[in-house]
Amino acid sequence: MGIIMKGTEVARAMKEQLKQETEQLRAQGVFPQLTIMRVGARPDDLAYERGARKRMELVGIECNVVELPEQISRQELEEAVRKVNGDPKVHGILLFRPLPPHLNEEAVIHLVDPAKDVDGMNPENIAKVFSGDDSGFAPCTPQAVIRMLEYYGIELQGKRVTVIGRSMVVGKPLSMLLLKKHATVTICHTRTVDLKETCRNAEILIAAAGSARMVTEEMAGTGAVVVDVGINVDPSGQLCGDVDFDAVEKKASYVSPVPGGVGSVTSSVLAEHVIKAAKMAAGKRA
Repeated sequence: MGIIMKGTEVARAMKEQLKQETEQLRAQGVFPQLTIMRVGARPDDLAYERGARKRMELVGIECNVVELPEQISRQELEEAVRKVNGDPKVHGILLFRPLPPHLNEEAVIHLVDPAKDVDGMNPENIAKVFSGDDSGFAPCTPQAVIRMLEYYGIELQGKRVTVIGRSMVVGKPLSMLLLKKHATVTICHTRTVDLKETCRNAEILIAAAGSARMVTEEMAGTGAVVVDVGINVDPSGQLCGDVDFDAVEKKASYVSPVPGGVGSVTSSVLAEHVIKAAKMAAGKRA
């Protein structure tokens, strides 16, 4: 039976440090503030919003929500983004995606000020992640994976790490963060030949494909560390990850659950990024 990597424990460990940093900034007249921009009211957006607002409150970060109608025009949305960009009180912007189909998501992403882009959407921040430049912001979920592995003392240097998934939201930026830690990274996807054997050879296996329970017991090597980044709803309506948790837990040395795993750390990383942005805006060392 593997050790279960609980995200709530990681978030709890991060909380005091984040709270202390926020208090230090506030004492110096800097009040970290996050603005969440939401178009419409998708249930998953609302759920993440509640968790993010609660986390910001716990560590002393001000949080407000700009709620925009689902049928908003591209021009109106771009004007709303520019307005938040120009507000000196706002240090971090979180724009929920995906946007409704009638909006040009790529154009809006380019508009978000890179210095306030705390979820690493703007191509300028993505470029910094790929070049190993720590002055930018990585997407929160990949960073949360790194925080979880660090908390549980999982050494990355020299390890064979397989990432299933190549999206710009998780798979690709996560692979760059792992390379920066000197891991040997293999990226897999739907066209990977002999996916099962490639995964079984990994010392650390990270599933971020968005396919319910696709990682079976046969795909995990004995004693492997297995991190589940997927969030899916199975046919019975239950929330589940990309990993068949009950089966894989028997073989893994460490395994993260869904829910209660990486997702629980993401809002703490978001808070970490808002504090970093506030320090940068104030000319302090991040």
